[in-house]
This record gives sequence, C-alpha cells and structure tokens, in this order.
Amino acid sequence: MWLTLLLTVTNNVQAQFVKVKNGRFSIDNKPYYYIGANYWYGGLLALSADSAKGKERVKKELDFLKANGVNNLRILAAAEGQGRLIGVDRAKPALQPEHNIFDPAVLRGLDYLLYEMGKRKMYAVLYLSNNWEWSGGFLQYLNWNGVASATELKDKPTWDTQRDITSKFYTCAACVEDYKKQVNYILKRVNAYSKKAYINDPAIMAWELANEPRPMRPSSIDAYKNWIRDITNTIKSTDKNHLVTLGTEGVIGTEDSDQLYEEIHAPAQVDYLTIHIWPKNWLWFKDTSIVQGMPTVIDNSLKYIERNAAIAARLKKPLVIEEFGLPRDQHSFDPQAATSSRDKYYTLMFDQLLKSKNTKGVITGCNFWAFGGIARPIAGQLFWKDGDDYMGDPPQEEQGLNNVFDSDASTWKIIKKYTSVLNK
Repeated sequence: MWLTLLLTVTNNVQAQFVKVKNGRFSIDNKPYYYIGANYWYGGLLALSADSAKGKERVKKELDFLKANGVNNLRILAAAEGQGRLIGVDRAKPALQPEHNIFDPAVLRGLDYLLYEMGKRKMYAVLYLSNNWEWSGGFLQYLNWNGVASATELKDKPTWDTQRDITSKFYTCAACVEDYKKQVNYILKRVNAYSKKAYINDPAIMAWELANEPRPMRPSSIDAYKNWIRDITNTIKSTDKNHLVTLGTEGVIGTEDSDQLYEEIHAPAQVDYLTIHIWPKNWLWFKDTSIVQGMPTVIDNSLKYIERNAAIAARLKKPLVIEEFGLPRDQHSFDPQAATSSRDKYYTLMFDQLLKSKNTKGVITGCNFWAFGGIARPIAGQLFWKDGDDYMGDPPQEEQGLNNVFDSDASTWKIIKKYTSVLNK
C-alpha cells in the first residue's frame, strides 16, 4: 500500500515537468504553448540591500505576470566576476565572484524566485552563462585563465576584436572546465525555501547552456560543437527531469550557417531549438525611424522565422522565439512614450505562435524581451549604476530601451488577448 502511494505521488510530481512529446511541449500529457517574458534579473531581486522589499517585488511582479497569462520566464542563473568588463558595469552579485570561488548565498535569490514561481505553476528557463560581457560570462573565464588580459578587457573593443577574443573560449580547456564547475554547482543545488533539489524541481522547465553562445569565428566551430556535445551530455547525465537547449539566436549566431544550426540541435540531448530576433541590432531600421522601417522589420522577421522553423521541422523538435524586442516610438526611453510599433511587432510574433498551434507547427513558445515590472528609468540617466533597480535592459544598454513595464497598458492588453487563447 505504502509503495503504491509513494509511486502515485512520485508519478504526479513527475507529470508536472515540461516534456517534449511528438515534437511539441507538454505538461501532464497536455500540449503546452506559452507566451513568456525575459526576466533575467529575477534571481537577483531577493538579494537587494532591502531583502524584504526585493521579495515583495518578486511576488508582486509574478502575480502581475500570472494575471496576464504569462507563465514562462527566461532567467540568468549566474553571473561571473566583479567590476567593469570591456567598459560595462556587469550584473551583480555574482555566483562566482572570484575564480573557482562560489558564493552559495547568491543562489538564495534564485531559490526564492523558483519557490514563488512553483506556487504559481510558472516555469523557468535558466541560462548558465553568457556569451556577452554584461554578466561576466565567457570573457571572464578567458581572463581568469590568462587567455585575455585585463588590459584587453578594460575598454570596449571593436566587434572583430571581441569576436577574436571570445572565440577562444571553446579552445581553452581550462575555461571550459571552469564553466563546467559552475554548471555542476548549480545542478547540485537544493532550494533553501522549497527544500527541493534543483534537478527535481518542476518549476524549472529547461537548462540553457548560455545566453547566445556563438562560435564567433569559423576557426572555433569544431571546438564549439565539441563544447555543446560535452555540456549537454554532462547535464543530461545529472538531470533526468529537465529539458536542455543551447540558447542560440538561430542561424545568425552560427556564422549564418543553416547546416551548423541544424547540426548542433540534432542530438537527442538537445530537446528544442531557439531563435532571437533583434531588428535594431541587425539594422533593419535606421536611427529613430521605427514606424517608417516597420515594413522591412516585419518582412525580415517573417523570413527569419520561416528559415529557422524549416530546420526545426526537419529535426521534429519545438522552436521557441525566446528573445524579440523593439524600442518605443521615436526610440524613446521614457515609460510614458507610445509603443505603437512595438505593439504591432508583438502582435506579429504572437500571431506566428497562434498560427503554429492551430496548424500543429513547430513554434511552441515565445519570450518577449523584456519585462521591466515596477522599476522605472531614472530621469536624465541613460545607463544602470550600482544600486539602481534592475529592469529588463542589462547594464550595457540604455535603461528603458526594450522594457515592457507594468504600466504599458496597450501592450498588456495584446499579451492578455493572446494568452487567454493559448491557455485555454
């Protein structure tokens, strides 16, 4: 009797994990389609100087998201190093502030976020490091292991120089081993609030190798593929419950190679594909001419989605549009500025998801960038400074650039319209 009861309880818990079935996400054998948000800083909020205030913010913002049908959040699991990196103030506090020295207290912030998400039946996608400097990431591992000097990483390099430096991460055996230490440290965590081991927590949907890992140079492609194979095997051998994905931007992040994008997502250890779409960064409109540039933005976005979705279809795996964003009209950072172009763009993205659901296509989720919650930019200050409230724009970007604040009524009206249909 007790064994039967134990198996029943275990099976009920297991059924809550997000799985992939017949090329789609499912929970408890029911299809799972979602509109989610990027909430990279969520695990840092409870670590603020006023911890009680930070925890209240977490609960308030999760309640707001849940009320609007958003039940999936993409979150930074850990930052590396301290101080400025190539001219940027990085996210803090870091799980690994010094080389191979971990601060377990930092994970209590992520513990709290996952604990509160679990109460609300929300799901987290956790990325384990970063291709970019704003949380330390690969550049910090290169610095710790003497491949990139402090002088090289003091000021913002040219794009070509940054590619040259970052690409060395995959051929730096010591760097990769240090990264694996951090991955294993996180995987072995037991939540201080829920008392659940991370690997047994249904509030986690997936582990993501890093935010936008690129080979950066063709010469590093083979090492890049080896790194992906090694780390996905490492995670899957430790954690039998959760999905694994890479965190790529799509073919633009694989040296514009459809073949490489398909190859790295083909192994059974990789459960689904991701793409990111950045019209501003990819120069699909000029200056502040977002309205005038929208026809090009829409056309290019649809072509990019179609190109990557064709690869996901061949692999018979889900595809998530897990980053997309657009500034406010006239490129304003003011929360009071209009969002007509952004609202139009979000509608386009959500339409692709809904169409995919109705036609049993490969697109199964999307996470807009980014949720700014109750935070607001400081008037007259463009960039984040130590002590400021975190919001959706990382420290290296203008605060207010791509944020969706809780006050953006027109955008939330659109989000809720689509989540109401998807969550039926």
